Amino acid sequence: MAVTYKKLFHLLIDKGMTNAELMEKAGFSANIITRIKRDNYISLDSIEKICKTLHCGVDDILEFNSIGEEEEKHD
Repeated sequence: MAVTYKKLFHLLIDKGMTNAELMEKAGFSANIITRIKRDNYISLDSIEKICKTLHCGVDDILEFNSIGEEEEKHD
């Protein structure tokens, strides 16, 4: 299964928050934002920081896609 963080970026828009503001408030580096933008792995600690900062649940910031769905997107 692949993870996508599209929901996070929609939530940031809804809250009027930039990536830089999220980094500052959550206390992590630009590397984490880069990893999120690329739908790469981030630690549970980082996910927890994001959820606490945005006062939301994990399902509000990420979702799982099956590998088949992910491959279809790239075709």
